[in-house]
Amino acid sequence: MTDHALLLVNLGSPASTSVADVRRYLNQFLMDPYVIDLPWPVRRLLVSLILIKRPEQSAHAYASIWWDDGSPLVVLTRRLQAAMREHWTHGPVEIAMRYGEPSLPTVLQRLAAQGVRKVTLAPLYPQFADSTVTTVVEQARQVIAGQQLPLDLAVLQPFYDQPAYIDALVESARPYLEQDYDHLLMSFHGLPERHLKKLDPTGSHDFQAEDCCKDASPEMLAVCYRGQCLRTAQAFARQLGIADGKWSVSFQSRLGKAKWIEPYTETRLDELGKAGVKKLLVMCPAFVADCIETLEEIGDRGREQFIAAGGEELLLVPCLNDHPQWAQALAGMCEKAQ
Repeated sequence: MTDHALLLVNLGSPASTSVADVRRYLNQFLMDPYVIDLPWPVRRLLVSLILIKRPEQSAHAYASIWWDDGSPLVVLTRRLQAAMREHWTHGPVEIAMRYGEPSLPTVLQRLAAQGVRKVTLAPLYPQFADSTVTTVVEQARQVIAGQQLPLDLAVLQPFYDQPAYIDALVESARPYLEQDYDHLLMSFHGLPERHLKKLDPTGSHDFQAEDCCKDASPEMLAVCYRGQCLRTAQAFARQLGIADGKWSVSFQSRLGKAKWIEPYTETRLDELGKAGVKKLLVMCPAFVADCIETLEEIGDRGREQFIAAGGEELLLVPCLNDHPQWAQALAGMCEKAQ
């Protein structure tokens, strides 16, 4: 059968490290109402102000981690695509990016033109957030409806606690955790706290609680990004038998002055360095492919910050990327997508 495609979707990347391409990418990304959830006029003004200086800064950061064959995120997603073709036998395996190229609308149009009639859409985000999962699913549905594409859509749900995902995460990180280290920091992408509050069915959930969503209802946990991150971290540490106190969780990549979920990664890096931690391992389980947030923000700037605070070595544990067990786990989860 060739009429059932698998479509892997990641965040995206600028087309190059030029300031113009980075500005174009940032404008598309930041103008998404699921990313900056403010009224359009306010969002347009805020993004225009950000775009005065940010593109040049970000272009420099991208240039520091860019590979000969392109953006690490796109290259690694293509490698995963190649690995997935061994497991997905129902039709083509394609990739798309929510921002940048290859664009989600273009890929969906091409699949429909090729005679594909069903698409399993796999947003490559283990934990749920409107700014990642929802925006991908909504754009796909809008394109299919707006262009009347004859496509039936199944969607892979967030898989933060799925055993196959945790197993793959453990196996991909195991070689790094078998060596001596003082502490493991699991740094997840941050979110403005208001993103979580507006989805809170209780209206009173404490998103800063150390045991966020520990005893939450399934309805609450389904929309609590921070709670899902903690569940991922706890399952990972438990499976590897990492003692309490030898690992912790933090949140990175803040933008603007709004209150974001805590603890902040930059704060934890300082705290750990000053507390006598010499060899620090950092892994980023909110990302399935290495990108600017892992390679540059943690691998370069984070390392400098930790050493300046008194640490000696920061080792960045690679993301899942195209690890064979991850490809197998992802294929199994996509087979069950509805």
